[in-house]
Amino acid sequence: MKLKYSAGHVSEFRGGSVVFFVAQYDRITDRQLKELDEVSLGAITTLLESGEFTGKMGEVATIYRPGGYQADRIILAGLGERKRLDADSYRKAAGTVSGVKGLTLIPRAAFYLGRAEKDEFFQAAIEGYLLGSFKLLEFKTGEGAVRKNVLDEITFVVGNKRILNRVQKAVERGRIAAECQNLVRVLASTPSNYLTPRLLAAQAQKLARTHGFSCRVLDEKAIAREKMGALMSVARGATEPPRFIILEYRGAAKGRKPIVLVGKGVTFDTGGISLKPGTDMHFMKSDMTGAAIVLGTVVAAARLKLRQNVVGLMPTTENMPSGTATKPGDIITSRKGLTIEVINTDAEGRLILADALDYASEFKPQAVIDIATLTGAALVVLGYHGAPIMGNNPRLMKRVKDAADATSEKVWELPIWDEYRENMKSSIADLHNSYGRPGSTITAAAFLENFIGDYPWAHVDVASVDVERAGRPYVPKGMTGVGLRLLVDVLYNWKAL
Repeated sequence: MKLKYSAGHVSEFRGGSVVFFVAQYDRITDRQLKELDEVSLGAITTLLESGEFTGKMGEVATIYRPGGYQADRIILAGLGERKRLDADSYRKAAGTVSGVKGLTLIPRAAFYLGRAEKDEFFQAAIEGYLLGSFKLLEFKTGEGAVRKNVLDEITFVVGNKRILNRVQKAVERGRIAAECQNLVRVLASTPSNYLTPRLLAAQAQKLARTHGFSCRVLDEKAIAREKMGALMSVARGATEPPRFIILEYRGAAKGRKPIVLVGKGVTFDTGGISLKPGTDMHFMKSDMTGAAIVLGTVVAAARLKLRQNVVGLMPTTENMPSGTATKPGDIITSRKGLTIEVINTDAEGRLILADALDYASEFKPQAVIDIATLTGAALVVLGYHGAPIMGNNPRLMKRVKDAADATSEKVWELPIWDEYRENMKSSIADLHNSYGRPGSTITAAAFLENFIGDYPWAHVDVASVDVERAGRPYVPKGMTGVGLRLLVDVLYNWKAL
């Protein structure tokens, strides 16, 4: 996708389509929209009076070959009520028009945001378009593998030349964030026979070479030398060996402590001996979404040249039932030395995260954020609309919440009370890995807390937002990649805790 920038009158754009982003209105106020109404013989007024287009969110109208314009067509994209406009209004509107054939069947287009001059609006517009137009075609054949969208150039037109540089930087940030979120979608959508732990590690190494960060991979022997008994216990039932992937991006001085991101990387989760029901088990190819988000975030940090040191840790394995698999009732020993009674082998994500969170201490981090498709109970807590978060540092939690507000990747903080900590103590080992259904999103975090070193920590459970079942303006049906833009914003706006 080529991105261009122009200051002047949008009527000067030649060929292709012009997208006008229009707030809900009962009269025309934007100067260029007024001029369009005049040269199109009152087409905008006619649309307004007919009720066919009023600027409501989700509304789209097309005017073909408007007089006085060099463009082939004008596409009006509704933003909703003016008093409620925010960045997500533009993200949604751009996501909606990304499916309009009048835009996607022509190679060139211009986006005009009207009087909006906030950087985040321009960033959101390109995010919405790129996220909304995402399609996974790698596993299609014949005609189904042909991409129908031919749009490959968007020009952002602004009225004020002085803001062009600002707009360009904002749009480029949005492009990188969206492309990295789409990378997460691709990885999370890839079947487990195409993305084993070894293949995920190879993908990480390839991306590291391309974008200039380091990637070190621990194989099963190195994992054993690190005494990562919790990770090894999950991998025991699989014929595919586990991998522990370590990413390091250095954008700041060597002595500055890094921010460590940890992502759950179960490339397929059957539940192990505690076998899951067969219905919807195919979605368990995406149980490595947390690891994909961490990988995508480090790629974004490198592309954005962030002035931070960032470490990504990706414990990666399959969770399979077999004669060698860990059994309910087994006791294992984690890297930290704590013993764990395995009550439920389907509570495997917290086991592999436990060893990774302990390993994070090796980097003497400023802070650690882990992200995982961890508990089905997250769906019960917040439905499909947000991710529960928990942690041990109010300033870090605020940073995550601020990023959620900026990106519209919603989060809600839950408490870790002492009662939940007591719930995770075993009568015959130091801990057990499951307390059952009551408060299970929180008890999972209470379990993880035992492996946190002396650093601020936040835990993000994306189990209820990783899959979109119906489709929304910039979230097509399938794997969402939600969490990527959240973490990128945390890093971009990082302040010392």
